[in-house]
Amino acid sequence: MWQERSAIEWLRWLAEGRVSAVELVDAAFQAIERTDSRVRAFLHLRPEQARVEARSIDERRRRGEELGLLAGLPIAVKDVLCVRGEPTTCGSRMLAEFRPPYDATVIERLRAAGAVLVGKTNLDEFAMGSSTENSAFFPTRNPWDLSRVPGGSSGGAAACLAAGQVPLSVGTDTGGSIRQPAAFCGVVGLKPTYGRVSRYGLVAYASSLDQVGPMARTAEDVALLLSVLAGHDPRDSTSAPVAAEAYHQGLDAPLGRLRIGVIREHFESGLSPSIAGAVRQALDVLAQMGAELVEVTMPHSPYAIAAYYLVAPCEASSNLARYDGMHYGLRCDESLPAGDGNEGRQDASRLVRVYRASRSQGFGLEVKRRIMLGTFALSAGYQDRYYVKALRVRRLIRADYERAFERVDVLAGPTTPSTAFRFGEKLADPLAMYLEDLFTVGANLAGVPALSLPCGFDENGLPIGLQLQAPWFREKRLLQLAHQFQQRTDWHKRRPAL
Repeated sequence: MWQERSAIEWLRWLAEGRVSAVELVDAAFQAIERTDSRVRAFLHLRPEQARVEARSIDERRRRGEELGLLAGLPIAVKDVLCVRGEPTTCGSRMLAEFRPPYDATVIERLRAAGAVLVGKTNLDEFAMGSSTENSAFFPTRNPWDLSRVPGGSSGGAAACLAAGQVPLSVGTDTGGSIRQPAAFCGVVGLKPTYGRVSRYGLVAYASSLDQVGPMARTAEDVALLLSVLAGHDPRDSTSAPVAAEAYHQGLDAPLGRLRIGVIREHFESGLSPSIAGAVRQALDVLAQMGAELVEVTMPHSPYAIAAYYLVAPCEASSNLARYDGMHYGLRCDESLPAGDGNEGRQDASRLVRVYRASRSQGFGLEVKRRIMLGTFALSAGYQDRYYVKALRVRRLIRADYERAFERVDVLAGPTTPSTAFRFGEKLADPLAMYLEDLFTVGANLAGVPALSLPCGFDENGLPIGLQLQAPWFREKRLLQLAHQFQQRTDWHKRRPAL
């Protein structure tokens, strides 16, 4: 059903009375029932609550009440955003029983806009991964080829769109976790400018990098969802005091003669030939639209992966220290016998054992790896050598972007170096897995907005993503360019034969 029309078109049908919110929500759950036993995009579904919310929207519409921008549309949210009283697991055993006492700001805004949350999607544990194989519960599969990964960490949020289960989803992006799965699954994903969308109620991985963002099958639908998500939030100290826009309006406005920078380093060694060819063809389309293509160099981009995989684990080491088995989350209580006169020493020993057991059993291998890497890099004698040096490189990468945007309006290149890989193919080689983020981490380190959209398929019929990046808070420019590209191409209209 969702293959037939975009979210914008369904909203028009809702307004005209040609379909009801209840019918759309029922259609979403029917699609999930048909396909999710194979795709496994969802960790938690809420059919009863969703139908109650949909009926309420239909009744308010019949009474002529003013409704929100997304009123009646089903939506899925990555299970790293707090929903009051409902599971928020972060794909981890550590939080398998956690029920937050409050809603994230993003959830509040979706509710106010009338969106109907159908469920929470699967992810790599604590958003640490590029394949959704690191979920503590089960892997999510790519609807284009069930033997391959959907990308990560927002793999479930991308897969549920590609599988036609819902028209909109929300993901998070710390180093490419929206854009890489969007590329692998043939959908559109936007990482907004850092601070554009509130992080209040987002379970933190790396606080200076994390950003919530919209995902859909068209750039127009992504723009619609961003119009709801964006905006200043005083409860988030990193939220930018910059006014949001109606991003979904004016997408057809003339772009003028945009200067598009083609990043030279992203076409060098390590890039799949099929991706290079598809992206070059997409650049030709942009040129036919009137854009001027200019080669630009980002001299410090080869160091982005190394800098990212020091900054992010250091912040993760600090953020995840709270999961100690004492306050909330998994607790593995290994009691010691008492009564031998050494109760004080035994209590201290028991505390350490509870910490050790809870964290050992609650965290998966990849999360442990990143915690240990970050803890080591922050330890005495090593902080200046690793963490502080990585921060200096981060500043150089930001300077590369500043210089590039003095010459061009938008940067373009591939989203990923390869298309979706098979399950288990990279698990034994963490470095090979980390290199999947080769082209995406720079935007997070610099804080700029970046978008991935479909631009072709490889020889195995797997989607290829084109990445567009813009100066800080220029999301509208990205969305206009992506929308007008999609008016001239049909890559986003193709569907997997699931």
